[in-house]
Order: sequence, then C-alpha cells, then structure tokens
Amino acid sequence: MFTPLSTPGHPMTFLTPATPSSANPGIIPQIVSVVSTANLGCKLDLKKIVRHAKDAQYDPKKFAAVIMRIREPRTTAQIFKSGKMSVLGAKSEEDSKIAARRYARIIQKLGFEVKFSNFKIQSIVGVCDVKFHIRLEGLVLAHKLISSYEPELFPGLIYHMANPRVVVTIFVHGKIVLTGAKMKSEIYEAFDYIYPILKQFKI
Repeated sequence: MFTPLSTPGHPMTFLTPATPSSANPGIIPQIVSVVSTANLGCKLDLKKIVRHAKDAQYDPKKFAAVIMRIREPRTTAQIFKSGKMSVLGAKSEEDSKIAARRYARIIQKLGFEVKFSNFKIQSIVGVCDVKFHIRLEGLVLAHKLISSYEPELFPGLIYHMANPRVVVTIFVHGKIVLTGAKMKSEIYEAFDYIYPILKQFKI
C-alpha cells in the first residue's frame, strides 16, 4: 500500500513502507558504547572499596555507588552496596564482559566474597553518517506514529523502531545515533532498516 506525502514547497510523492535492506553504500555503524550489568553476589562496604582501590571515587551525597575506572578495556563501573554493578563505555560486548570480570576481581582482592553472575548487555550505542542531508519535517509527517521532531527543543528526530527495539536519533546533516540494542547485530539490522527510509527524504 502506498502512503501519500505532501509538505509545503514539495510536490506530493508516494512512499512505500520501508523494509529491511542491506542496499546501503558500505556504511557500517560504529559501536561507541556498550552498557552492561552484573551481580557480584555479596554485600559491599563502599567506603572500604574507595579507600583501597585505585581510580575509585565515592560521594554518597551525589550518587549511591562507587565510580571505578580501568584503562584496559577503557571503561567505567558503578558499583553498588547491594553488589550490583553497571559497566559503561566499552566498545564491544566482549570488552564489556572482560571489564566486568576485571572489576569483580578487583573487588574480590579487597577481601569480599565475590560470586560473579547475571552478566547482561543492557544497551549498545552505534553512530554513523549517511553523507547526505535529510528532510526531517517530511520524515516525521510520514512516520508520525513512531517518530517525534521538535527542533525548538532538540535538533534531532527521534524514531522508535519496534523490531529490533532500537531508538534512532536522526540529524538533518546525516548523523545517525542508534541506541537501546541488546546485541551488536541489532544495531546493524536497525540501520539497514532505516537507511532506505532516510534516502526517501534525502535533500
């Protein structure tokens, strides 16, 4: 079924519903951040951790977790009293898991009975540039049920994809940010899906 679209200054065109396609010109989104969680399996004394661990900070008035960093893989961990931990900033799923285990070993060496478990990828962020400008006003009109665009508040169009469940932020100059994926493959799948839609609104 064809959907008519008409916007001021542009003649009416007919758009076919976009389907996943790999017909993009070799553009591959770059993974810039992976967020994961894990459970250390024991209660933690955060003050003890910050006293003895390197590159660790703890200010309970601002945030109820120790902030710890390691250089390889370059990541940041949020470590909570309950034993729950979040790892941010890894560039791949594998690096995120390696980092989580290294944080667990650091805590274990401080005398805590750590039992590493429940590692899970929570979110993967990818970015890319499609190398053309995009008519965001037309895009939001054609996909208004699943997208929003309020340029007076934020310069990007927010597109909510259902399958895979990824949020795509689209900027007029062609920059694309994909968030919310649980697997790297979902970032690529989401981009392959959105690319033919973006081409329909190429300026």
